[in-house]
Amino acid sequence: MRCITGGVTVGTNIIMTSIPQGSTFLRDRFTWLAYLLLAYYAYLQAALGPLMPFLRAELDLNYTVGGFHFSAFALGMVLAGLTGDRFASRWGRTTIFWGGAIGMAAGAIGFALAQKVGLTIAAAFLMGFLGTLLLVMIQATLSDHHGAQRAIALTEANVAASLSAMLVPIFIGLFQRIQIGWRLALVIAAVALALIAWRFHSVTIPEKIYRRQGTLELSDRLPFIYWIYWLVIVFGVAIEWCLVFWGAEYLVSAVGLTKTVAALAMGAFFLAMVVGRFSGSRLTHRFPTGKLLILALAVALVGFSFFWFVHLAPLSLIGLFLAGLGVSNLYPLTLSLCTTVAPDQADKASARITLGTGSAIFIAPLVLGWTADHLGIANAFAIVAILIFIALGVTFTANRISTQQQPAPSP
Repeated sequence: MRCITGGVTVGTNIIMTSIPQGSTFLRDRFTWLAYLLLAYYAYLQAALGPLMPFLRAELDLNYTVGGFHFSAFALGMVLAGLTGDRFASRWGRTTIFWGGAIGMAAGAIGFALAQKVGLTIAAAFLMGFLGTLLLVMIQATLSDHHGAQRAIALTEANVAASLSAMLVPIFIGLFQRIQIGWRLALVIAAVALALIAWRFHSVTIPEKIYRRQGTLELSDRLPFIYWIYWLVIVFGVAIEWCLVFWGAEYLVSAVGLTKTVAALAMGAFFLAMVVGRFSGSRLTHRFPTGKLLILALAVALVGFSFFWFVHLAPLSLIGLFLAGLGVSNLYPLTLSLCTTVAPDQADKASARITLGTGSAIFIAPLVLGWTADHLGIANAFAIVAILIFIALGVTFTANRISTQQQPAPSP
């Protein structure tokens, strides 16, 4: 199977789509709005990891209780994944789009103001649920709006998200170092949303596109190959967010960096995500997506090995950067494949993807945090290595099934 970016054909027994030669990708006002709001979402989603060492110190939390914040955010994602398409059908995409954006800002302000662990966990859940409703709508509307060029839009949107996420550890570390405090980093996101809304409030949000095949409605069932690549997304997200959520703690406890330096050092991971996704968006013009997924996982495995085995700060940071390069493209590549094989079910496909990502974020960091409390965080990171190997196995299986489902060439 091949991603549609740059005119490469997606071929399965479900759909055959290609980008017309010479076609121009148009970034209109809605496209830029979607990019900016995905960057806003990614910024707040990424904030929990770098701020966790400071929150744990302030509230005297162990790893497990700290992990409850990540799990609460992820539980909100799961709920949004189960309900997002239904909410959009009932109230319309525009209401869910802007309501999710505003609700996530409210959760972020609540998190910044809260002084008790119960309130911070509740705020994390609110951010996860309402923010992910926004995410579902961004993915679905971009997919419908750009049609056969959806992979370009989704990949570029994730580059914007990575750029934004890269700022989080920098802001948190900087604000903490100059004694303003990490909470200002959350307030900045709410201010940014207000500016985006002021500039783009008049933009029309694309509503759901209904297509018919002949006189019959297209099947409401997502195709089988969608679910195989959905599993790749689940394991890829679990790998990514174990590193995002616990990477700073690992650098403190296992490598010996200070909390402030560790928070700043996590910027290497987010920088790698930007570089990796930008490079990946170019590579999809030339190589099959299935092979790119294998390559990305291989790079992640090599980088993580340096990060995990070598407890020298320079080599650990090089490994963290390489791991970020590999992990960066797992989500956007498989996301574009999933939405491509279900082009008439964008809301449902996007919602179920967030159900999978939320489930991964809910389970993986909590399990790693619980394991760290019992075995130490260095040993707990063996979970990430296991996840990489599982993801490789599932990707090989998905590629094999995809190849078998491709139509035979015409004689």
